[in-house]
Amino acid sequence: MDRRPVLVGFDASPAAERALRWAATEASLRGVPLLVCHAWTWPYPLSPQDEDALKVVRSMGAMALDDGVRIAREAVPGLDVRPLLAKGTPPGALLDVSVDAALIVIGARGAGGFDKLPLGSTAVHVPAHADRPVVVVPAHEPMHGPKRIVVGIDGSPASEAALRFALQEARLRDATVTMVCAWWDPAVLPGPDRLPFTDPEAIKEQAKARFATAVTPSLADHPDVAVERKFVMERAQGVLADNARDAMLLVVGDRGIGSSPRTLLGAVTRSVLHETPSPVAVVHERDADVKEPS
Repeated sequence: MDRRPVLVGFDASPAAERALRWAATEASLRGVPLLVCHAWTWPYPLSPQDEDALKVVRSMGAMALDDGVRIAREAVPGLDVRPLLAKGTPPGALLDVSVDAALIVIGARGAGGFDKLPLGSTAVHVPAHADRPVVVVPAHEPMHGPKRIVVGIDGSPASEAALRFALQEARLRDATVTMVCAWWDPAVLPGPDRLPFTDPEAIKEQAKARFATAVTPSLADHPDVAVERKFVMERAQGVLADNARDAMLLVVGDRGIGSSPRTLLGAVTRSVLHETPSPVAVVHERDADVKEPS
């Protein structure tokens, strides 16, 4: 039985409040505690000379944390909500604390930055460096569509971990899963990116075979989840964002086929984090301990 808590970062911003409510629901569905973390730090380049000033900054952080705990308990009455006030930057604090968590939930944009900025630094840094799934909740209220989860599949180990996570979430939320595999023919690319002497049908069949091989084991373990398969000849970035426009969750791996091992987040993952209006879960190849919720 996996009793590890759901960890959520809270800084009192609108996106953080939406992330908090999402995380509270997730913790309730899993039957685990919700750990609400607020990170505070001295906001100026020079160290504080006055100890009282430091205490004021800390106390402001404690007030924000209290507000987050209140919101979570009101959102899901009876939920075991645990506060954690951490000193440090939000990404650093969340990554440190996450060692005992099953899942990290963060808002797409925090209290700092520009109003029209779709994604803040924490929402990039944490998914890139975490060793467990991270859900990034958008700054604006997403569309309310059918109970459907979309997952990107390309045959990479990270996408296989993403599929397992998507199926588990679908079971928790009584939702369906749409598996999307996008491919394209290099022979039709414009200009210098075009590759001559390719066999479009052979490429298509290879991609289909890789798709089938990647999904079969996980689907066999979740026969009770309704699944739709989409195999499309389009760039993955656009087709995933479009398919997830009214979904309750989009799930992707941290990096796919063709990404360098040194790449923390692949191009598709970075793109959907910026463009998708629904919550996005980033699952890593190293998330081998993605477990069935109790």
